[in-house]
Amino acid sequence: MRAVVTALGVLLLPAMARGQLAPAPQSVEIPSGTLRLKAFLWTPPGAGPFPAVLFNHGSGGPDAAHTAGMPITEAAERLGPLFVKHGYAFLYLFRRGHGPSADQAPYMQDLLKREEAAHGPEARQHLQFLLLTTDYLEDALAGLSFLKHAPRIDAARLAVAGHSFGGQLTLLAAEADGTVRAAVIFGAAAASWSRSAEMRERLLRAVAKTKARILLVHAENDYSTEPGRALAGELQRLHKPYLLELYPPVGRSPEEGHNLLYNAVPLWEGDVFAFLDQSVWK
Repeated sequence: MRAVVTALGVLLLPAMARGQLAPAPQSVEIPSGTLRLKAFLWTPPGAGPFPAVLFNHGSGGPDAAHTAGMPITEAAERLGPLFVKHGYAFLYLFRRGHGPSADQAPYMQDLLKREEAAHGPEARQHLQFLLLTTDYLEDALAGLSFLKHAPRIDAARLAVAGHSFGGQLTLLAAEADGTVRAAVIFGAAAASWSRSAEMRERLLRAVAKTKARILLVHAENDYSTEPGRALAGELQRLHKPYLLELYPPVGRSPEEGHNLLYNAVPLWEGDVFAFLDQSVWK
C-alpha cells in the first residue's frame, strides 16, 4: 500500500555500480554533552561533498551489544555499504549505553527493566518516553551536528533514518533540526504505540511541526502498523507531503516483520532511495 500526498519532483542520482567495493567505515567519536559516543561513518569515494544520512538504531536486544536479532556492529555493516552504493554518506551512531558506546551509560533495556520491577509497567513506559525526549534525542542531534562539520559532507543535504525506537528518535530529530530534508522511519513505535498516550501525542506533534519530508515504512506483519497509519493520517490532515509504505509480510512472525529493514532490503531499497533522491535534492 502506498499513500502519497503532494507530488514530489523526480531527480534520481546515478547509484554506484553494483559490485563496486564500498569503502570500510571510519570509526569516529562524537561528543554528546559530556559523553563521547562511537559511530561508524561510511563515505563514498571521491571529493564530495556528499549528501548524508544519520541512522538511529533500535533499542531492543538481549544486551547492549545486539539489536534486531544480531550484533549491533553487524547491523551497521549491513546498511552502510548500501547507502554508499547509492551515493550517500552514512553515519551509524551508537547511542549511550549501546554497542561500542556501552561504556558511556547503562543499557536502556536494563534501566527499563529496573523501573518496571520497582514501579510497574506504566512507570517503565514513562521512563522510556523521558529517555526518548531527552538523553537519546540529545545523542541523535549530536550525530547531526557531527555530520554538518565532517569533511566531504554536504551539510545542506542531510536526512535522518531510523528503526523501531530509533524511528521515533528520527521523527523528533527531524522536528528539532529544521535543516533536515528527509526522514525515513522503519517500524516506529510498532510495539509500544498502544501502551503510551504521551508518546503517541508527542510523535503526532512532531510530524505536524517538522519541515522534512517523511517516509513511513512497515511490513504488514509488524507488531502493529497503526503508528504509520496514524502518523500518515495526521500528515494527510495537514496537507503535508509524505509516503506510507505497507509491505507484504516478511517472515512468519511479528518480530521478523518488524525487522524488515535488515531482513528484506530488496523489498524497500528502490522506494527508499527514490524518496531520498527526490527529497534531498529538491
